[in-house]
Amino acid sequence: MNYYNEILETKQVIDNSEYIVFFGGAGTSTESGISDFRGDRGLYQKTYKGYNPEEILSLKFVLKNPQIFYDFINEKLCCENAKPNAGHKYLVELENTGKLKAIITQNIDGLHQKAGSKNVIELHGNLREFYCMKCGREKDRFFDCECGGIVRPNIVLYGEPLDVDIVNRSISEVKKADCLIVSGTSLTVYPANSLLEYFDGKYFIIINTSPTQYDSMANIIIRKPFAETARLLTS
Repeated sequence: MNYYNEILETKQVIDNSEYIVFFGGAGTSTESGISDFRGDRGLYQKTYKGYNPEEILSLKFVLKNPQIFYDFINEKLCCENAKPNAGHKYLVELENTGKLKAIITQNIDGLHQKAGSKNVIELHGNLREFYCMKCGREKDRFFDCECGGIVRPNIVLYGEPLDVDIVNRSISEVKKADCLIVSGTSLTVYPANSLLEYFDGKYFIIINTSPTQYDSMANIIIRKPFAETARLLTS
């Protein structure tokens, strides 16, 4: 399939936009060597030590089996050596032009910040901050707390609500956008996907290798990976 027209149209939309917001998911990091969750080869396709990964990433499981949770985080989610890809770098360039105002990400890998993006809203937290669930002590790495409490990364687990302030900040950005670019997400995770309902701008672009339930809303759909598309947009 020839994507020339979609790429050309996307370039024109970006040129004509003044307030762009980017909303991304795990697919934006797969080209950096990080597995996604729900893809054909995603983390949710295999059990870990006999448990479903979605179960492991729940508050109930962490409280009952913290060691297995720690092992899963270290073996499957930690990505200290991962590097930003062409897509992350493209967003930095777009931010530097003044057009891209905010990045809303479902990812916890911190690659947007590694690339140099400034206004990044992390819906599901990150792996840069750890805290004790008992006494509240905080560090920028895992630690054994003297109080004996369970130490966990600052990520949103199944069974936990999103931070209200972060959600409100995300809604505010989406409402102000005249162009919303969505990439690397199945748009099936609630309430993150509900943010799209607040968009009332002119241009809605989806960059995704597979269809989503929001495709009918989009002005432009590009069926290519995030980084590959970014390289085409900068060429």
